[in-house]
Parts: sequence; C-alpha cells; structure tokens
Amino acid sequence: MPRGTYLHLDDQLEERFQCAPGAGGWRYVGERDDGTRTDLVVDARWRQIRVELRAPDWWIRGGVTGHELAWVRGTEEYGERAAGFLGESPGFLVAVARSLRLTPGAQTDVRLVQVDGTALSTLSTTWRWRLVEVSTHVTETEPLPVERYEVADLATAEATTVHLAGDVVLDAPGIELTTLESPPNLSPAPDA
Repeated sequence: MPRGTYLHLDDQLEERFQCAPGAGGWRYVGERDDGTRTDLVVDARWRQIRVELRAPDWWIRGGVTGHELAWVRGTEEYGERAAGFLGESPGFLVAVARSLRLTPGAQTDVRLVQVDGTALSTLSTTWRWRLVEVSTHVTETEPLPVERYEVADLATAEATTVHLAGDVVLDAPGIELTTLESPPNLSPAPDA
C-alpha cells in the first residue's frame, strides 16, 4: 500500500496520502496541511463511485451514477453528464487516467467536473488525454512502467504533462512527489 507525501508547489502545502486496491476497486485518501481532505473510491472500471472532499468551510460528496456525475456541495444538489471529478489532489489524475484505459499513442476527450480551492468551487470542463508513451525503469525489485500523458484543457488549450507509475503520480504540474514509503501498485493491463 503506497503511502507518501506530495507537495503542492503553488501553495507549498503538503498532502499526506495512502492508496490501495480493494475487493472491487481502489481507494485514495489524502490530507493537506490546510485541512482539505480527499477520500476517493473507484470501482473495478475506475469509475469514481464515491468521492468526499472536505475543506475547512465546505464539503462535497458525490459520484458517478450511470452517465451522470451527481454531487452535493453544502446543501445544494448538482448533476452533470461527466465521467468524474478532477480535483487538486493527485489521486484524481490516477483515477481519470486509469478509467480511460488508453494504449500508447491513443487519445480521448473526457468531460470532467473540476473542483478548485478551499471553497471547492466546481466547473464543467472537457480535457483531452493522450498516452504518449510507456517507458520501463529498472528498480531494485522489479521493472517499473512509467506512463507519460499529455493532458490539455480544451477550453483554454493549456497543455500539461503527467507521469504515472501504477497508482502514484511521479510528476505533474504543480505537484512534486517528495516521499514514497513503498512501491506503487501496478494496475493490470486494460481489458481487451
């Protein structure tokens, strides 16, 4: 079970996290220095079935129900045709990337609800994800496949690069992996 710390570079906030596969999916729990907490549960197809975000003054609970994403923010209920959330926690990058099941060179557009700041404000956005390559790095225990994704916000054309190893973000814009206590869980190959 990977445990470690990400540093959110813009705010210099640490997020302590742990993640692990479960009987029917995967779970990620992270807590930042500012009190913002992420609890993300996905099913076997990496759909975000239960998400809870807590900030000092706000909270969101929601998940995917069929083709819809439903959530409650405070006392208000919302719904959107979207594949899931994209929050500031690196756990969301893992969940979205795994749900797309891309092969090297493939790309797809995905509608997501972006959650920002301690106010947990939401905005529907469309992102293009492209799996550029998978490279293998030699480690002391076993070869480690590292995936490089190009991710672009189609509304702004802003493009970024995300590197994943199993269920751990190695590098992403504004995120630095500062400690990792055990190797990532390597997800199985996508279904054919």
